[in-house]
Amino acid sequence: MPISLSSSRRRLSPAESRLAALEAARELLLDAGPQAVTLKAVAARIGRTHANLLHHFGSASGLQRALATFHARAICETIAVTVLKTRAGEATARDIVDLTFDAFDREGGGALAAWMLSSGNEDALDPIVESIHDLVDQLNLSSQIGDELQETTLTLVLMALGDALMGGPLATALGLPRERAREMAAIRLSDRVEEWRASSDEPTG
Repeated sequence: MPISLSSSRRRLSPAESRLAALEAARELLLDAGPQAVTLKAVAARIGRTHANLLHHFGSASGLQRALATFHARAICETIAVTVLKTRAGEATARDIVDLTFDAFDREGGGALAAWMLSSGNEDALDPIVESIHDLVDQLNLSSQIGDELQETTLTLVLMALGDALMGGPLATALGLPRERAREMAAIRLSDRVEEWRASSDEPTG
C-alpha cells in the first residue's frame, strides 16, 4: 500500500521511510522528469531531512539506482501478470506491448535509464535486466520456452526503450504513424505466443 504524505508526520519504520522516499522519487520523475529526482527534493516531499535519505541510500546515485530497481520491478510484475493472462487467453499481445511501452514512455522508465547512463552510472540497466530474469522465473516455464520468452522480452523492452527516447521524431522522419512501433512489437509477440501455445499442445512421448 502506498505511503501517504500524511504518514510523513508520524514516525516511520526504516522500511516505510525508504518506501515513502521511493514513491516520492517516482512522483517527481513523472511530474518533472529525471533531473528533478534529487535527495533534497525527495526529502522535502516526504518531510524528511537530507541526512535521513543519505542514511537510506548513501548518495544521489544510490537513490537513482534504488528508484530504477523499484520502477523496473513494478514494470516486470505487471508484465508477468499480463503474460500469464495472455497464455490463458484472457489478454492480448497488444496489452503486453502497451503496458511495456507506457512504462518506459509515460511512466518515465526510459528517461530515467538514459539519464543514469549519461551521468556515468554504467550499471543503470542492471535492475531492469534483473527484473527480466525475475519475470522468467515467475512464469515457471520449461527451459526451452523460458529461453525464448527471455529473448522476446529483451526485444520488447529494447523496442519500448527506443520508442520512449526517440520514437516520435524517428516515426515523423520516416513518415510512419507514431503507433507503428507498437504495432510491430504486438505482431512479433503475438506470433511467439502462438508458437508457445502450439508447442504446449504437441503430444509428448
